[in-house]
Amino acid sequence: MQELNLLPGVDPDYVRARLSAAGGDEIDSGKFSSDDSSAALAVNAFAFYHGERAGILPPLPGTEDRGWPATQVDVEFCARFPWAGGRHPWLDALVVTSTHILGIESKRHEPFRDKKKVSLSAAYGRKVWGDGMGSFEAMRDLLRSGELRYEHLDATQLVKHAFGLVTESKRSQGKHPVLVYLYEEPKKHSSEAKIKLHREEIASFQKAVAGAAVSFVPVRWRDWLVLWLDSPIEAVRGHGAQVRRRFDID
Repeated sequence: MQELNLLPGVDPDYVRARLSAAGGDEIDSGKFSSDDSSAALAVNAFAFYHGERAGILPPLPGTEDRGWPATQVDVEFCARFPWAGGRHPWLDALVVTSTHILGIESKRHEPFRDKKKVSLSAAYGRKVWGDGMGSFEAMRDLLRSGELRYEHLDATQLVKHAFGLVTESKRSQGKHPVLVYLYEEPKKHSSEAKIKLHREEIASFQKAVAGAAVSFVPVRWRDWLVLWLDSPIEAVRGHGAQVRRRFDID
């Protein structure tokens, strides 16, 4: 059985079950065991707070007014569309508070390494997303037509996640959906010019979808993790230090 790349305090049985359900062959391929793995970073950070530790998860910057503390934290969460068949988006993590659901899309090296593709089937054009999703639908159409292109930001994936989250919010007793783009700016695979362009693309996307039913909140990993070190809770400080050290986030 492939060894998992987990920090102390993270339940391996829970993580293995979640990763196996999500598919993607993260475990057996050995990708998850690499310290370069984006999935390993997200799972180690969030899975520590699954279960009874949910309430001590530090709020993500920009979401402090969204009903914290957390009542539920899960990794590898499928936000299903309002139909049965086909493929549905998988979020790196889901955080539930008293008033909101926060879907987390975590990025590390991917913005600077992978070529972005636009793949939006006809199903995404169905009139099922609700009145508050017009800006995401407009983004969908701009990406599909090729009128708008991003070099580093995977805007297509973000649109799919937003559609999944707005659907999920209807199953969550009226909780408001938030899409959090949690990204890092590692030196590997990137340069100052690429990092700058990525930031500009994030700002462009954020402006384009402002006011939608799904709020879009970008957060840098390092900006969030540094807050953990100031927590009055020893377990949070300790885990934050381990995550920063293991994944080389300064």
